[in-house]
Amino acid sequence: MSAIVGLEKTLAFNLSGHVLHSLFWKNLSPDGGGRPDGELRAAIDEFFGSFDAFRRQLCSATATVQGSGWGALSREPVGERLCIEQICDHQGNAGQSGIPLLVIDAWEHAYYLQYQDGRADYIQVLWNIINWNNVASHLERARGLELISAGIA
Repeated sequence: MSAIVGLEKTLAFNLSGHVLHSLFWKNLSPDGGGRPDGELRAAIDEFFGSFDAFRRQLCSATATVQGSGWGALSREPVGERLCIEQICDHQGNAGQSGIPLLVIDAWEHAYYLQYQDGRADYIQVLWNIINWNNVASHLERARGLELISAGIA
């Protein structure tokens, strides 16, 4: 039985790592940066008050992940709202309660060679390359999944 538990944890860790890294790379673009528009911008304003408040909250959550992990903007399906999550490591969770839309890698391998202990500096630079079209497409898909799971679509 303990072997099964160990295998489940290993599978969860590696699967979540794959999902989060795949999302992370598509969340970035050399043509990114700026601010989102359209429905994504409206949702950010609705749930965080403003883009600046959202950015501060995501930066803080990502910078303060204890050890290694991720900061995430997620769509929480029960409350149908955007939320900020900390994902510790990536053990068994691609997101705690929501569907991740935008993730920021806060593992040392993501920033240490260029920024050493400057995780917060690395996070600030990432805002210059965030692919808001990609994040918006994840929001649209997350809303569609919610409709399907509710039996509406």
